[in-house]
Amino acid sequence: MDSINPIPNDKRAPDFTLVDLTGTPHSLTDYRNRIVIINFWSAECPWSERCDVELLSLLEEWGKEVALITIASNANEPQEMLLQVSTKRGLSTVLQDVDHITADMYGAKTTPHLFVVDKKGILRYQGAFDNITFRQRDATEHFLQAAVEKLFSGTHPEPAQTPPYGCILVRFTPE
Repeated sequence: MDSINPIPNDKRAPDFTLVDLTGTPHSLTDYRNRIVIINFWSAECPWSERCDVELLSLLEEWGKEVALITIASNANEPQEMLLQVSTKRGLSTVLQDVDHITADMYGAKTTPHLFVVDKKGILRYQGAFDNITFRQRDATEHFLQAAVEKLFSGTHPEPAQTPPYGCILVRFTPE
């Protein structure tokens, strides 16, 4: 996993095409002219579950100017589990990154690991949802929310990168 590095901010976010749980393809370019949150996600990770609840609330507040792309890249989570959990949590679309190619391209390390892309397709933020950890039980900084709101105001997020926090993204290497 040491060879997986995050992509640099202020550069065009790499495009990808992945299929959702019904087999419909989705590409990052489909969401151009909107702020896009890319969420590397897990059905089993409690950190992802907590993020889902708060993120869905923020999306309601932000409206159609912000799109969420939820990507399931864990090699150990079967499609049935992804469908059941995403439905239970109210996630409308989950894309499958079966061989974690997109996660590797972005340098995603945890679930959740969030990336914010501006309306022109430029990566502006990557990292944690907020500053909650095992030791920090209450959020005092809301990194993702601040990043999106900076983009709404026409400025760049600061910080533009924070360490992601959550469950390790599970990758299997071919034998």
